[in-house]
Amino acid sequence: MKKSKLDKIGMVLFLIPAIVLFVTFFIYPVSYVVITSFVKWDGVGAKEFVGLKNYKYLFTDDVFLKSIKNNVIWAFAGGFIQVPLATLVALILSKKPKGWKVMRTIFYFPNIISGLALAMMWLAIYNSEYGILNGILKLVGLGNLQKNWLGNMDTALPAMVIYWLFYIGYFMVIIMADISSIPETYYEAAEIDGASKIKQDLHITLPLIKGSICTCMTLSMIYGLRQFENVYLMTNGGPDNNTSVMVLYLFKEVSNMNYGLANAAGVILILVGSIFIITIKKFFRVQKYEM
Repeated sequence: MKKSKLDKIGMVLFLIPAIVLFVTFFIYPVSYVVITSFVKWDGVGAKEFVGLKNYKYLFTDDVFLKSIKNNVIWAFAGGFIQVPLATLVALILSKKPKGWKVMRTIFYFPNIISGLALAMMWLAIYNSEYGILNGILKLVGLGNLQKNWLGNMDTALPAMVIYWLFYIGYFMVIIMADISSIPETYYEAAEIDGASKIKQDLHITLPLIKGSICTCMTLSMIYGLRQFENVYLMTNGGPDNNTSVMVLYLFKEVSNMNYGLANAAGVILILVGSIFIITIKKFFRVQKYEM
């Protein structure tokens, strides 16, 4: 009994530094954001309590509503296009075909480049006059499809989302690492039973890496919700706020010294992110139970 008490005291003592850091750098800042979301404040003068006025304004502001819609589109594209692509590539490369190490490096390479550099590169590719994309279309006889990709209302958001989707290296590496931990005996037994490689992937690999896929889907969708730098650098939310996202909206309100409104937008962003995380976890838990 004494030993058990000492163990508990030891656990508490070891947890105290982590708890202090968590409270200091997460709980306190989030609490402060929530509290100041109910005030009108320019960051300098006195705070004026306005209740739910900031939230009412946000949900009647077309730009903010469009920002939420764009973030949701971005998040779903990440979860249901980017992660499945990463999973498919991971399944292929895990079989170690010829040149698989080179391909793994190529797919991961964009992840070591800064977001600023990637945004500038794609800004050049999408350039309406000298961009590579329009140049290729003209070269192959599809000049009629040339557009101002980032300046056109119909193509600006898809152009922003599509290029981001193909950066799958980060999630590919996570999934490959999980695949490598699956015992080879499972596949040997499946081969003895006459199961094809596709059936092995469907009935052995995918069920056993569901945890990694869930993690990757969660991360990808959250990254979709917190998009900022590439939007800010490439379109600044244009044309006509058609590519605006919640973090960019928040940034602009902070720049305009509307801290109360910006914090209200931040609270909504946190809530939307929490809903996504809970929904994904619940979905994968249900799927696991059904198996």
